[in-house]
Amino acid sequence: MKVLIVLTSHDTLGNTGKKTGFWLEELAAPYYAFIDAGAEVTLVSPKGGQPPLDPKSNEKDAQTETTHRFEADTSAMQALANTQKLSEISISDFDAVFYPGGHGPLWDLAKDPDSIALIEQSLESNKPVALVCHAPGVLRHVKSSDNQPIVKGKSVTGFSNTEEDAVGLTEIVPFLVEDMLKENGGQYSKAEDWQVHVQQDGLLITGQNPTSSAATAEALLKLLQLRR
Repeated sequence: MKVLIVLTSHDTLGNTGKKTGFWLEELAAPYYAFIDAGAEVTLVSPKGGQPPLDPKSNEKDAQTETTHRFEADTSAMQALANTQKLSEISISDFDAVFYPGGHGPLWDLAKDPDSIALIEQSLESNKPVALVCHAPGVLRHVKSSDNQPIVKGKSVTGFSNTEEDAVGLTEIVPFLVEDMLKENGGQYSKAEDWQVHVQQDGLLITGQNPTSSAATAEALLKLLQLRR
């Protein structure tokens, strides 16, 4: 069982002068869900090398047991420091794809042609794709085989407008995940802010927020195990 994890390479939070990137918990919890299940995990990003970490995700109130485990894990940290380039990856080498969030993906992965192609090819190859928090935003330009938005008519979730308001970035992000999913025809649903909420529709799995990262990964694992 081989799982590809796709991380952002974008580190600038709009014009705020602040840094962004991927959210540590949204990488760490799924990473260990996959590793502990015996999966082989490969990390990639558009630029390769060390992806930028959202500094807020490493503050004390955002740390968890799995983030501590990840940062103490030499092999995990080495894999993170040396991500492969997304453009050099073939979906034929993997069984599934997982996208952690953080605000970074809204700027780069949402319009990255290699990411768009990877998701389209994965789903066309009958391989599942899971995305959590802001990462469902990378589905923005992904199309189905009949050239419709991939989320059209599908049950989906992602970081909600009220959660974006709560972190004070509604006017900073290039688009709102909830609005985009709805505009593209997705059947969007959400739980209360910061509560676990995961939607699965066929091969597409989406999680609402950082709290949902482990549950999103478990849903992907369950789907993979059912198909073995």
